[in-house]
Amino acid sequence: QVQLVESGGGLVQAGGSLRLSCVASGRTLSSYAMGWFRQAPGKEREFVAAIRRGGSSRTYADSVKDRFTISRDNAENTVYLQMNSLKPEDTGVYFCAADMGSRLIPARAPSLYDYWGQGTQVTVSS
Repeated sequence: QVQLVESGGGLVQAGGSLRLSCVASGRTLSSYAMGWFRQAPGKEREFVAAIRRGGSSRTYADSVKDRFTISRDNAENTVYLQMNSLKPEDTGVYFCAADMGSRLIPARAPSLYDYWGQGTQVTVSS
């Protein structure tokens, strides 16, 4: 089993940047594909970005493509989400998640992820 802890959220003005981190403990991060999801008040949790175990494949939601970058440092057991050109619609609680499955393309469906962190709040003001 793996435990995930997110950090790096906060309040930022539109156009600004934030870098989220997700640190894993309990098992080595290299055993999992990793994803970032977000949930705004009153809305369902939605896919943001995901990366394969070795980092060879990444996938993004259309709404964040060219603005967000997912990366991982398996030696540090950490996955990152660099968020640039933030918009008010990016506001929400951001979660990282771990997928034990072996997939050619990282999964987008939350139901395919096995472990979740508690989330970190991101608020983008206009």
